Amino acid sequence: ETIATDDLFGLVRGFQQPDVTTARAALQPLLLAYGCDVVERDGTLRFRNRTGRVTAEIDGDDLVILSDLDGSFETTRAADVETAGQVRLGYVDAQSSFEIRAAEARFPDEEARGVSQSDLPLALTRSEGLAVVERWLAEARVARDGARFALPKSRLSVGAGDVVRKAGLRYRIDRVEGAEAQLLEAVRVEPGVYQPSDSDGEAITARSFVPPVPVTPVFLDLPLLTGEEVPYAPHVAVAAEPWPGSVAVWSSSQDQGYEVNRLIAGSAVIGVTEAPLLRASPGVWDRGAPLRIRISDGELASADTLAVLNGANAMAIGDGSAANWEVFQFADAQIVAPDTYELSTRLRGQLGTDAVMPEVWPVGSTVVLLDLALSQIDLPLSARGLARYYRIGIAARGLDDPNVTTLVEAFDGVGLRPYSVAHLR
Repeated sequence: ETIATDDLFGLVRGFQQPDVTTARAALQPLLLAYGCDVVERDGTLRFRNRTGRVTAEIDGDDLVILSDLDGSFETTRAADVETAGQVRLGYVDAQSSFEIRAAEARFPDEEARGVSQSDLPLALTRSEGLAVVERWLAEARVARDGARFALPKSRLSVGAGDVVRKAGLRYRIDRVEGAEAQLLEAVRVEPGVYQPSDSDGEAITARSFVPPVPVTPVFLDLPLLTGEEVPYAPHVAVAAEPWPGSVAVWSSSQDQGYEVNRLIAGSAVIGVTEAPLLRASPGVWDRGAPLRIRISDGELASADTLAVLNGANAMAIGDGSAANWEVFQFADAQIVAPDTYELSTRLRGQLGTDAVMPEVWPVGSTVVLLDLALSQIDLPLSARGLARYYRIGIAARGLDDPNVTTLVEAFDGVGLRPYSVAHLR
């Protein structure tokens, strides 16, 4: 069979066909959304949009009386309960970031008797989606009126998809049965249903593309910060610029069989030092040279003395390994360049970490702000000191994504370690 598309018009912005299926099933969403019919005429499949334009006039003299009909022109009307009062369409928004959106239409003059929900794998604008549901709703109301009639074989030119007019009303023929005469089944149509919608388009700003970049994870085996943590479980901090969304930590006892251990919702403040930090006495204010650091993202702020003494502005500094961290606090944070700060008026060796304080933390040491962006991972007490495999990456892309970082770490449970001896008697 040949195909004719001369009577088709419209624009398909995007269409998804994920499964191998029949041609009819593949075309069905397009026919529904754009109001198209497919009819067979003389061995040719003809595709054409519904317009409501009359292709044939009929009157009483053209009709054939059959025993199957109640009179020469049988009309019916469906009950109101058979017509949905509200129509909802799910589609892909072609104007923004290809998000799933919905368009709704309902009769304003009556309460909705039910909701008809459809989802189409099409990219549409907001006005196009609204036009589709408005057309569906209007078609459903008008098509409550149906008709059955018969035409002689001399009118074989009238067939499925044609719109005929009788007594001022228009009917679209949906079904044809051939016998001693053509028995036709039709539904009423109105050309105004197929006129373009006059709704205004909505200006939507598309979000910029966020490339799937690797994240920077840091494990911290820390002492108890608040006393409410699991003492043998380490913390993990993750930073990325730009932040890609939820980041997953997968764990396993070997390099296979990974399971999700923790989901990280936001970026931590991680940086490196650009100046050395000399050893200082714990328990007193360190008013030495400012510590210059450069952070990946986020902001730092100064805090008053009372706030610092109550735990504000806590930061860890270390060599990047999981266990070697000194916790200190700072009262003054002065921004000196983009993402670069000088930290002064410090409290050193907090929470017993004076025992691991070296003579100097060199340039390039890692710093992590100890705030709510840190999360403790799940680690059984029996796994303390045992090497385990961890993969950290964008949760939505899975653990096999090329940008996933793989680490092998063993944790001693520093939260179980007692403070170093202060006095001997």
